[in-house]
Amino acid sequence: MKFVSGIVLGVVLSAGLFTLAAQNERAMHPRIAAAIAAIKDARAYLAAAPHDFGGHKAAAMRSCDDAVRQLNLALAYRAGADGK
Repeated sequence: MKFVSGIVLGVVLSAGLFTLAAQNERAMHPRIAAAIAAIKDARAYLAAAPHDFGGHKAAAMRSCDDAVRQLNLALAYRAGADGK
């Protein structure tokens, strides 16, 4: 039981450190953080729109998802590179 508790504690602490590192990267790169927020806002606007923007709505939403994913990966890379 102690072994399992130790593993759970390790995972929780690791996740907490990663979260702190990601927040620090957002603070260090405010334009990227702002871009993520703007893209998420645009995606929400697209999703709520009653029309399909000439057939481009679905692709635009996928592109927003990809952009947010890539920006988060860039921040995660910087967090890892800065920690070395």
